[in-house]
Amino acid sequence: MHTLYVDADACPVKDEAVDVASRRQLAVVIVSNGGIRPSRYPEARIVVVPDGPDVADDWIVDNCKAGDVVVTADIPLASRALEKGAVALGPTGREFTPETIGSALSMRAFNQHLRETGESKGYNASFSAADRARFLEALHRILTRLTGQPPSR
Repeated sequence: MHTLYVDADACPVKDEAVDVASRRQLAVVIVSNGGIRPSRYPEARIVVVPDGPDVADDWIVDNCKAGDVVVTADIPLASRALEKGAVALGPTGREFTPETIGSALSMRAFNQHLRETGESKGYNASFSAADRARFLEALHRILTRLTGQPPSR
């Protein structure tokens, strides 16, 4: 049985991830440092971890296994999930793979350097309806690949 883990702090696609996984009868675990109302996601397990750097990431890595799906915008977490054999998917629909994670980590480090030196203000593009649609399409594609079952209509 596959499980979908959502790195929930600041995740713009929690509702979509829970909805898709629930319709496919997959277990869903939403991991957060707080602020998630369990009543909003009755079909998901809500895990609230203590505040601190990477505490939610560590919990997800400690609990995910090969064939699970981790939804996160955090590239280091995506890398760690891939090392466990999980699938890593960003909220904009970008699937991280063993072939692409190295360049994603490099770009993250480069952009961090630019922010630290003042060369970049570090503004992120706003999340769009097209991003949401790409996420849903990618999640359906990944779950179909993992389960062999197309999405139900």
